Amino acid sequence: MKGRMSPQVQPEKEEEEAEAEAVQVVVEKKFCSVTPTVLTVWKKSLLFSCDGAFTVFDSKGDLVFRMDIVNDTHNLLLMDAQGKPLLTLRRKLPSLHNRWEGFLGDKVEGQKPLFTVRRSSILPTSSSSVEVFMMSSTTYFSLMTSTVCADYQVEGSFAQRCCTIYSVASRRIAAEVKRKCGAQGTMLGKDVFSLCVEPGFDRAFIMGIIVILDHINPHDHLLNLLADDNATPSPTVQAEGFDLCLENAN
Repeated sequence: MKGRMSPQVQPEKEEEEAEAEAVQVVVEKKFCSVTPTVLTVWKKSLLFSCDGAFTVFDSKGDLVFRMDIVNDTHNLLLMDAQGKPLLTLRRKLPSLHNRWEGFLGDKVEGQKPLFTVRRSSILPTSSSSVEVFMMSSTTYFSLMTSTVCADYQVEGSFAQRCCTIYSVASRRIAAEVKRKCGAQGTMLGKDVFSLCVEPGFDRAFIMGIIVILDHINPHDHLLNLLADDNATPSPTVQAEGFDLCLENAN
């Protein structure tokens, strides 16, 4: 019969629409995958000797993201493997909640932020949750009056490399940070860890959140030094972690 739709057409269309809605593009669509992505994050720079830098590899050992800190620790630039600016991350001063803003690319004068990240509590405890707000004029005004709900929330302890980023509205897990083990089962130091990004979420955006988490709690580094968790942060294990990044990031 003319005009009659095949029984399979409508479900397929609904499935495509649901898949499109599930993709959360923030930086670029190419950073959103239909399958889970496991990245290995190395808290070192390949180019400079500096604290707070990041180098990120995919499961093949290829460089994906990098961030080098040369002078300003309050204005950070996340780049891709070729050095293209993806996100500018800037600390908002003054701020009781240690608020940071994320801008697309290399920020220019007058540019509006894509998102803002802040601690849910004024007290800088490692276990307090962190809130992420996708920005609009309405969101910005509501944020100033504390009447807006976060779009994403981070729970757990980033200092211990055990935390989860999830979408507040859908309760979908967006990404997880986990400790990493070496080839012999040795727990690596916290300078090397796994970042597991779920399908549909922007890996560059998630990595921007990770960079901010590293700076949002000023005493995380002290907690790492004091934590007694059988980690082996020796030069040998650190070298093993770097080899693991290059050879087999899984």
